[in-house]
Amino acid sequence: MKITLLVVGKTTDNNINKLIDNYLARLKFYTDFSIQVIPELKNSKNLRQDEQKEKEGELILKQVADADDVILLDEHGKEFTSVAFAEQINKRALSGRRKVYFVVGGPYGFSEKVYQRANSLISFSKMTFSHQMIRLFFVEQLYRAYTIIKGEPYHHE
Repeated sequence: MKITLLVVGKTTDNNINKLIDNYLARLKFYTDFSIQVIPELKNSKNLRQDEQKEKEGELILKQVADADDVILLDEHGKEFTSVAFAEQINKRALSGRRKVYFVVGGPYGFSEKVYQRANSLISFSKMTFSHQMIRLFFVEQLYRAYTIIKGEPYHHE
């Protein structure tokens, strides 16, 4: 199963990038994982919020095929423990899914078309995190999920 974290805009904080790179190096032993960046829209300050969401949504939807599993990282999604998240990852792998996209939207969230296309929504917390931080949290949780699946000692209950 190929897992892609699809994000709008690049991570500009080098400290966060170093931490993400650390988990990317660890993840390569467990799964085919990548981060795919959709460039930020040019002249977005001249767009209304709904226009920006629509344009970003079009770019997101161009990246996914009909057969792909699309999971939005969204504040209104379902919250999981790390063990339950690992179970979800394992369930998707065992179901024969070829590609799974976890998607982080732009600063104003997702367009209605992206919500309609999504297979599910996951929330990491009731709190709001920066788009850069959630990328780090996601790669750490994905790494943790694979260590849980493999029965390795990274996660402690």
